[in-house]
Amino acid sequence: MAHRVTGVLIFFFLFVHVLDTALVRVSPEAYDRVVATYKTPVVAVLEYGLVAAILFHALNGLRVIAVDFWAKGARYQKQMLWSVVGLWVLLMIGAIYPVLGHAARVVFGS
Repeated sequence: MAHRVTGVLIFFFLFVHVLDTALVRVSPEAYDRVVATYKTPVVAVLEYGLVAAILFHALNGLRVIAVDFWAKGARYQKQMLWSVVGLWVLLMIGAIYPVLGHAARVVFGS
């Protein structure tokens, strides 16, 4: 279920990304205003969520491939799921500073 939810969230992000990028041809001023909103701390938290969704979707996709194409995949799917979750948590901890560091400095001062 989480794989499907993250896939849908990533799809909607890509849809919005294409729309806001296309805005540059319609109105460069409007595009600049939209891009300026992307530099806010709230959007930084949303970007962290995007990183979480993409990373989980990618790691779990590899697990799904292993379950489908490895003869013993179905037998070890629970262990592989917990491995994916553990690796995802470690990588998300590592992504906190690069993704949220600027937002933290804006909110709390440098």
